[in-house]
Amino acid sequence: MATIALDIGGTKIASAIFFEDGTLIFHRRRLLKGRTGREVGQLITEILSHHLITARRSKIPIEGIGICIPGIVYSQTGLVWAPNIPGWDNYPLMEELRACIPDPDVEICIDSDRTCYMYGEMWQGAARSCHSAIFLAVGTGIGAGIIIDNQVLHGAGDIIGATGWMALQPPYTRNYDACGCFEYYASGNGIGARARDAVRADKTYRGKLRQKPITRINAYDVFAAYNEGDPIATAILDKAVEMWGMGAANLVSLLNPQKIIWGGGVFGPATRFIEAIYQEACKWAQPLSIRQVEFVSSQLSGNAGLIGAAYLILKKQIDENVQ
Repeated sequence: MATIALDIGGTKIASAIFFEDGTLIFHRRRLLKGRTGREVGQLITEILSHHLITARRSKIPIEGIGICIPGIVYSQTGLVWAPNIPGWDNYPLMEELRACIPDPDVEICIDSDRTCYMYGEMWQGAARSCHSAIFLAVGTGIGAGIIIDNQVLHGAGDIIGATGWMALQPPYTRNYDACGCFEYYASGNGIGARARDAVRADKTYRGKLRQKPITRINAYDVFAAYNEGDPIATAILDKAVEMWGMGAANLVSLLNPQKIIWGGGVFGPATRFIEAIYQEACKWAQPLSIRQVEFVSSQLSGNAGLIGAAYLILKKQIDENVQ
């Protein structure tokens, strides 16, 4: 069995063909380059058509298409919501895919990036031996893929894992409306924004972050400045570590996972803080659960979503065979 997998992000689409044993071939990346709405849908069908032609020429039978999207998939309708792709508000992605792949024998599965990250780690990464684990994806925002007792959780409206909205810092402020309290302080966007606020507020500051226009300061600049002992970068990342620890502690106390896997673009450079995050979590979490859990980084080098998208098809085949 071979599967075409697509990992759709806010700026790029990664794609590949996977064999059943996890072997990956014909890996490609395409940038969105400002595409919105149906333009993104057209790019997806172009990528699928390319892989189908490649598979046909290579005599590789394709049995399924797995798609990872950066948002919410409404499983009953096939509509998707992706806040980082303008025009993808209740977007009919499944309908477009079926128009491109009319053969009913080719399975098409779509799921959220959070779920795909978790499936990727279960299949080929840090959660291979786990029945209960959480993937905390910290990038532009913060989301969680959750597997408990061998079941990936989706929730009543397929919105489970929106951990960016965890309430961690009172009092409530309207600043939290757009992205949630957790993301405000500890996402990639949040880290960059809090650094910009701090530089604007401190007129006496002459550190590394002052060396570029304030509006262009981002999370990676904060990590670079931290490496040089910059006081603003240190304060911003100390706060992020506190927030990551508190958020993880709440998840550990509620769900009692075997592992919390840290991934996404921020982890990355934030991997060095995993032990400090664990120590912070120990202050807040249920004491027995926190001693049972292990905090680890993703083993999939940014490919968790792509690998998880491929696993959507394999899992569907496994579930059907069990039934």
